[in-house]
This record gives sequence, structure tokens and C-alpha cells, in this order.
Amino acid sequence: MQHSMISLTLAAVSLRDLALVQAVHRHGSFNSAARAMHISPSGLSHQVQKVEQALGTPLFERGGRKIVPTAGGKRLLLQIDAVLGAAELLQQTARSGAVAFGGELRLGVPASLGPYLLPHLIGPFPQHFPGARLSLSEGKPRGLLRRLHEGELDAVLAPPMQAASGIAVRPLFFEPWDLMLRADHALAGRRHVALEQLDAGDATLMAENHADGMPGDGAEHGHVQDVSLESLAALVVLRGGYALVPALARERLASIPDITLAKLKGPGQGREIDLYWREAMPWREDIAAFGHLLLTLAGQLPVLRKLAPAKAVEKKTVGKKSAGRKSVGK
Repeated sequence: MQHSMISLTLAAVSLRDLALVQAVHRHGSFNSAARAMHISPSGLSHQVQKVEQALGTPLFERGGRKIVPTAGGKRLLLQIDAVLGAAELLQQTARSGAVAFGGELRLGVPASLGPYLLPHLIGPFPQHFPGARLSLSEGKPRGLLRRLHEGELDAVLAPPMQAASGIAVRPLFFEPWDLMLRADHALAGRRHVALEQLDAGDATLMAENHADGMPGDGAEHGHVQDVSLESLAALVVLRGGYALVPALARERLASIPDITLAKLKGPGQGREIDLYWREAMPWREDIAAFGHLLLTLAGQLPVLRKLAPAKAVEKKTVGKKSAGRKSVGK
């Protein structure tokens, strides 16, 4: 129904007025309805007459021991019940906004991180955000950030990279690389290996860490593959050589036949993971609490290193990387 079709007199009728009419019908008495609605009988009678005048027809037969609806009033009372029911549903929907993230957090996670971090997040999330649902999407970091900017996602976990205007970022933790080798590799069995001991051309690299491509034809840097970590392990088994893989995946990858893993010597070999979200989203306190939860989880996982408190603050990435930050392991 168009708003222009509603008369001015009907527009002046409030939901409270309709609730008073409903109370008279329910109690069958003006006096009983007035007591239940905490209004004087004369005031109640006046408000019911106001509704009747706005509708252009009487709703009740007066004068008997019990107030009963007219024939037309019965039909209109059904519509009044429907209006009040719709108003209650509207109120309940609005109140759901009191739940964290409006009831659902749509989180984007890189495929090389999700399967290994999320098992640690699924349990604590409902404890920290009661009534809210965590909906997950995996993909490539750039694609996830695009979906975040377009409103398809509420937050994204990804390495540092360029982000569109209006996207905020909070650094969370550093995840070191592990070295994945075929079991018959000359360095297999060693607990620690330095990158200087490896031939760069023998590397099989994750495409998500080289979204900007490699200099030259890339042959001297190894083979860039747009595959899952499990498929990356299969390629190492087939081709030999090695791959750098995130440390959270160590347990699962180590269970693959003909694969062995070693730790890399030296600092700075790994990736930073940040939390991205739209600055305009209304759930800022919830995002802050979610970031704190992720930092807490990072502190509980020995392979991860929480970033220094001075660094783990809200920043903007508007068209360029923040000063003093760089990607590692690329």
C-alpha cells in the first residue's frame, strides 16, 4: 500500500491506540481493559472512538453487559491484530541488533590459513559472541578483500596488502614458514635448514604469496602454483625440490606419505596476518573484541607470534601499504 493512500486521520492513529482497541476486544469490557492497560475508562473510550472515526465505522456494540464487536468490527479487528503482530516482529528484528555483528559475522580467510586456524576459533567464538553465527568463506586474499569492500564479507584475515579506501586493518600475528621436502631430499631429516642451503629454482611456491608475479620469467625463483597446501605437497612428492608452507599446517602436512618438514633458520621467514574490516560497519566494538579473541588464540598457539602491542593498533590502508610494514617470505 502506498503511503499516500493512508488518510491523515488514520495516520494519526498510533500503535498504542490499536493496542487499546485490541484490549477492549480481549476483555469484553472497557473497565477491565482500562485496568489492564493502565488508563482511565474515559480515556480508553476516547481513544477507541478516535480509531473508529479514523476507520469510518464502529468497531463495538455498546450498551450491553459485554462489549462485542460489530460485524464490520470483527473483520477490522483481524487486521488490527495483524498490524500489531507485524509491529512486534519489527521490534524483535530490531532488537536482534543487540547481538554481536547483528547475529552473523561473515569472515573471509585464505585457503592456506582457514583449515588450520579455524578449528581453534570455532569453539571460543560462541562463548565470546552469544547468539552470533560465524559464516566462513575461503579464497585468495585479493578476492576476499574485494568482497569485503563490496559488502559481501564483514571481515577478512589476510597478509598485508593494498586495500581500498574505507578499509581498516589491525595487525594480529606472525606465522613462520616451515620447509616441506620430499623424504629422499638431501636435507630431509634435518630439524633446521637455512634458505642459503636451498636452490631457489627447486622451490614450489604458493600463488597467494606471489600475487604480483615474479621478476623475469620466474624460472630462477621456482614454480608458482595456485593450489591447496595438500596439492602443493603432492607436487613436491612428484617433482622433488621443496616448498615453504605455513607453520600451522605442519601437523597435517607431516602426516602425508613421503613428506618431511623442517624449521627454517633465521628470523623473518614467514607471513604476517592482519584483520581487515570496513570502517563504516556499525559493529566496531564487536570487531575490536573479535580482534582481541584472535590475539588471545595466537598467544595460545606456540607456532604463532603475536605482534608487538605498539604495532597491533587500528590503522588504515588507503591505496598503499602502511609505513614501516612489509610482507615477509615473498
